[in-house]
Amino acid sequence: MSSAHAGPQQPKQPQHWIVQTVDPAAATRIAEHLHCPNAIASLLLSRGISEPTAAQAFLNPTIDDLIDPMLMLGMSIAVARIQQAVHSGEPILIYGDYDVDGTTATVLLKTAIERIAPKEKPAIVTYHVPHRLREGYGMQTSVLGQVASSGVRLVISVDTGIRAFAAAAEAKVLGMDLIVTDHHLPDDVMGIPEAVAVLNPAQTNCPYPFKSLCGAAVAFKLAHALLLAHAEIAEDPEAQRLRLKRGLIPSFLKLVAIATIADSVPLEGENRVIAALGLRELRNPIQLGLRALMQVAQIPINRAPTATEVGFRLAPRINAAGRMDIASEVVELFLTKDPTRATELAEKLNRLNDERRATETKALEAIEAQLATMKIETENGTSADLLAECIILDDPTWHRGVLGILASRIVDRTGRPALVLTHEDGHAHGSGRSIEGFHLLEALTAVHGAVQGAVQGKIDAQDVLFTRFGGHAHAVGFSMPSEHMALLRERMQFYGSTRLTGAMLTPPLQCDAEVLLSDLTQNFFDWLTRCEPFGMGNREPVFVTRGLTLTAPVRFIREKHICLQLEKSGERLRFSALGWSRGSDWPARCAELALGEGSRIDAAYRLKTKTNPQFPGLELELVDIRIT
Repeated sequence: MSSAHAGPQQPKQPQHWIVQTVDPAAATRIAEHLHCPNAIASLLLSRGISEPTAAQAFLNPTIDDLIDPMLMLGMSIAVARIQQAVHSGEPILIYGDYDVDGTTATVLLKTAIERIAPKEKPAIVTYHVPHRLREGYGMQTSVLGQVASSGVRLVISVDTGIRAFAAAAEAKVLGMDLIVTDHHLPDDVMGIPEAVAVLNPAQTNCPYPFKSLCGAAVAFKLAHALLLAHAEIAEDPEAQRLRLKRGLIPSFLKLVAIATIADSVPLEGENRVIAALGLRELRNPIQLGLRALMQVAQIPINRAPTATEVGFRLAPRINAAGRMDIASEVVELFLTKDPTRATELAEKLNRLNDERRATETKALEAIEAQLATMKIETENGTSADLLAECIILDDPTWHRGVLGILASRIVDRTGRPALVLTHEDGHAHGSGRSIEGFHLLEALTAVHGAVQGAVQGKIDAQDVLFTRFGGHAHAVGFSMPSEHMALLRERMQFYGSTRLTGAMLTPPLQCDAEVLLSDLTQNFFDWLTRCEPFGMGNREPVFVTRGLTLTAPVRFIREKHICLQLEKSGERLRFSALGWSRGSDWPARCAELALGEGSRIDAAYRLKTKTNPQFPGLELELVDIRIT
């Protein structure tokens, strides 16, 4: 095992708090229009929502807020080619991917194509979901050769394909048409692959106004366009469009919402509409596989799940199939009409997720031990972290299926971008996660070829670093010869030293409003939930309350979490405040601040509802604290 220098998780250091300031008159205007608490109006203003009508739309997303799919470049051509294949009985292959985004996209598109086929002549739609370890990410020419020999003449990629130049060329040689649907960034130099149509809002000259859709959402746009085009040939087109709007399209949004949340795309604009409506539709799902999976994930089916429940309970079980075994079984789960099979598959995903967690835990222990050694002794005898622009860790024993998770954990612990790799037969496979402001795909693009090759407009063979790479600003995947590890570290260190700033590595804590404990009513919380779903691009609000007193000693939970009892003089209110260990070493922080009964603090926190029905009410989830 080897690594770049990095520091272990430390007691959470004091951050600079920035409390959003808004125009009081504007906040009052919105609060009076909505009849909501002033802090909620301030929150909306801090999200860039300054008009009452826009605030109403934000709080009440509807299906009419979805953007017309025909605005996407290439959509009309893609629809026409699929219609041609369906009407002529051509076999169609959907080429998917092994994560939540790719598997749900496969289900959505297969369902839509089968829906537009006449009952007397069903569509012939098969799918291929690659095996992560045997095939790796992306379209493989060998697979295209196999399906061409079986009669397939139309291939549709979902959540992949935007850099599949070799596969596109092979499809052409084999006499197959290719439609690419993807959301990853195109290659800056080579552009887009040759295909009948390329659907990707991120491509140059695409007029689609929202650029941050996940892969399943792009596939959904194609599915939506197919269904709308098919409605036009119905006996009563208007009635058919209304049935779609009230029935099938909202039903599709369940899977699109899961993928949108799991893929960590910004929950703003159309993504927020998709996530909000899809979560609403997940209440009491009818589809057997989805219902079974929610049950094994212990998500109640009598209410809409939260984005957190989808992100931390549902999505990991879907992803576990691709990480640990065969992701095609996820597609089968969401398509099966056999209740016994649905239960079997859901339980298998649950077991695979347990295996994934065990594998991840073992690797994390090794990572923690390695990070803990990355210290130097200073002149006064104290230890200090060795600063790295980007943390790069590798180990041949780490499972390829959990590399992305490991990278995320390192980012959580260190606040630095991270690349995590494993080795197999002389080749390194890696995954990376980043921090706000550091575009990881741009970093990999820059280090891929030496500066001389870039200046000359070409990349010499000896300068090329990766055999493949792709992704977006916050997450990447890549492969390269293992012998290039030293070169990767050298180039990433140089690139990071010129791009990463102190503000990125120690960002200020963005707080949304300063409130009193007496402001934290059930009505306030109900309004807060209407601002959900929270996630990237619509982060969960952080509030500040000053001058709080600890009314009891710090209570430690499992030696790594804390619970504080807090009140503010004169308010006669007491709140529990919980500090969880994922982002901070709270026991160490309490010792550092000499926190005890009677201590006075300022607290930055998120507002939560208690999960135990025997003790209803609200509680605080600590983000940071200061002694006053």
